[in-house]
Amino acid sequence: MEAVKMARQQSGLCAEGNLHSVYLMFHAQEGVEQELRPCLASVARFIEELTDQYTEPAFNGFLAVGANYWDTLYPGARPLGLKPFPSMSKEHREAPAFEYDLFVHLRCDRYDINHLVANQVVNMLSGLMTLVDEERGFRFLENRDLTGFVDGTENPQGSHRAEVAIVDKEDRQFAGGSYIHTQKFVHDLSRWNRLPVKQQEDIIGRTKEDNIEYASADKPLTSHVKRVNLKDSDGNSMEILRQSMPFGGVATQGLFFISLCRNSDNFEAMLKSMVHGDGEGHYDHLMDFTQAVTGSAFFAPSLDFLDSFADD
Repeated sequence: MEAVKMARQQSGLCAEGNLHSVYLMFHAQEGVEQELRPCLASVARFIEELTDQYTEPAFNGFLAVGANYWDTLYPGARPLGLKPFPSMSKEHREAPAFEYDLFVHLRCDRYDINHLVANQVVNMLSGLMTLVDEERGFRFLENRDLTGFVDGTENPQGSHRAEVAIVDKEDRQFAGGSYIHTQKFVHDLSRWNRLPVKQQEDIIGRTKEDNIEYASADKPLTSHVKRVNLKDSDGNSMEILRQSMPFGGVATQGLFFISLCRNSDNFEAMLKSMVHGDGEGHYDHLMDFTQAVTGSAFFAPSLDFLDSFADD
């Protein structure tokens, strides 16, 4: 019996962290889909080739198509769980939707290579897509958020990263792909930094200096850790793979949050737990000090899916 060929995922999806990142958001021009499909296959192959070329600085990346644009670009089939960003609002807490047609994520331990590749990608998409937003991310104090706390502590490790992030046989046509959600969070650091360290730690649910998680009995119901560590109806952890990094300058700065998952449900459940809470008034108190200003949903298809349109 012939073995089933595994779909090739974009290598940047499950890559380990880097020092620098570039986030490029595009909107498609009208009626360009026939030309755009093979162009995106070329861009994905280009990124993969550079991953092999720039191994020392660990270059990697991926591209993902917006949930609201997917049917226009690929009308023949749609990932089973792909849906628009789940915008939410409760009291002063906002998680707005701001959809884009394409997201290109580039990361490297050299800023100059990211800059070079970003320019090349924009040139490859010229005449088909318009760059509408760009941010540069950076590693801060050994993987800390600008709040001073270590970020991504709960991330899956090793081969478990792909188990969490990559679609498998549950949707065979889109195996090797990943559901992507992004949010740009702007922090109110002046207010945050006026808090005593112990109060900051209670809001996060971890110690600040040595990153030790509170014991379960000591964890406030309003702590960030409590609100995002969720289980499904069968008692299984609802995990995501985070590829987030700090971004910005002195005037505006925060976290460019990126969630990758083999489904779209885990992220939505976490966001609801943060914004709406548990129904008894226990929302994520970190939301008192940061504001999401964007929210977008994408799907990053496999290289095989993209290549199937290379000769359009």
